[in-house]
Amino acid sequence: MDSKSRKMVQCDVSDIWHVLGRTWSLVILRNLSTNETIRFNELKRLVSGISSTVLSDRLSELESHGLVIKKIYQEIPVRVEYSLTRQARELEEILGDLGQWANKWKPKQKKES
Repeated sequence: MDSKSRKMVQCDVSDIWHVLGRTWSLVILRNLSTNETIRFNELKRLVSGISSTVLSDRLSELESHGLVIKKIYQEIPVRVEYSLTRQARELEEILGDLGQWANKWKPKQKKES
């Protein structure tokens, strides 16, 4: 891999970690992955300790990066549902692998410490 390609890959990885590394982002994605669609207040109940403002901000960020779909129903009261995009579903597999890797090496790290 040449220097230019390496810098592009590093930038891409840095960009996605900037999004996923934010507090609550992975927890939100995990909870969205267990449901086809979910409403804001349901998600807020599932993610204990998060404020409505932070949840709203994170959902907006995830939506702007193409990981979450926000669907607004013009009803009274307005109903808003969130779901994962196909891109996020692919990421779900990667994060599952990362979780398995972390679990595999966690006991070994404790022994070495």
